[in-house]
Amino acid sequence: MGDARGRDRTWLVALATAMWGTDALWRMPLATTLPSASVVFWEHLIIVALLSPLLPRAWRALRACGVRERIALVVIGGGSSALATSLFTAAFQAGDPVTPLVLQKLQPIFAALAAFALLRERPRGRYFAFAVPALVGAWLLAFPDPLDVRVAQLAPALLALGAAVLWAAGTVLGRMVSRTVPSQDVTTLRFAIGLPTAAVILLLRGDPVAVGWDNAFGLVLLALIPGLIALRLYYLGLRTTPAARATLAELSFPATAAIIGVFVLGAELTATQWIGFAAVITMVAALGWHERTSRTALVDDPTPATRT
Repeated sequence: MGDARGRDRTWLVALATAMWGTDALWRMPLATTLPSASVVFWEHLIIVALLSPLLPRAWRALRACGVRERIALVVIGGGSSALATSLFTAAFQAGDPVTPLVLQKLQPIFAALAAFALLRERPRGRYFAFAVPALVGAWLLAFPDPLDVRVAQLAPALLALGAAVLWAAGTVLGRMVSRTVPSQDVTTLRFAIGLPTAAVILLLRGDPVAVGWDNAFGLVLLALIPGLIALRLYYLGLRTTPAARATLAELSFPATAAIIGVFVLGAELTATQWIGFAAVITMVAALGWHERTSRTALVDDPTPATRT
């Protein structure tokens, strides 16, 4: 089986990704005044500035890695961090608001397939007893009317699929790298590598670098809470959480976003969305409880973490 049962950190992955759900609190006010590429660039720049004392150690860790790990870190930083967010935003701009949400729900499937191919993680039969209700719950939560969902246009579909694949790759490759590279260095390298990518995207889109001091406080909060702190906890948890299981724990993200939307931003959920919310919360909590109490893991992980 891989990691020791007592070291299971599914709960930590769920906590970290739940913090991503607070993103709307800080990003929505910024989105009304700033282009998305400008926000993503400054988010990365602020985090890299905060982590600058740790950069020498992180670069030494990068040089000590093998070619496989270096490629993985480039994909995580440039792809999963900066490019995926830009693709997902572009999908909304290129077409209807439904297509990106529908195709994003394929992310756990991509992650499970990649985890099997790259990490040799093998989900056991009981895994699907948690996975299927969680995915159905995420679907119900995403749409006010889950039976009236219309996916249209090729461009937004391809953009959204690209984002889902990159996010899934980030989960799997992050798991792979976190087994040999300290989580602090993985976090630092993710943003350090993502910053040049965010800068290139900013220049290609022609969006402004200057954002005004009135947006500074919101950008700092965005960078710190759903950014730096959440990612630090995420990679710490990912070290001892198989990717196929972590990608289900990540569904705490839309559940938290729903709570923020209803109780802070004034959104309203339909009856089926509340059912979806309950299903996601129940399955994520049950997943963590099962892995901490059961003698048999839901995912057979043959390669345990070796470094702290």
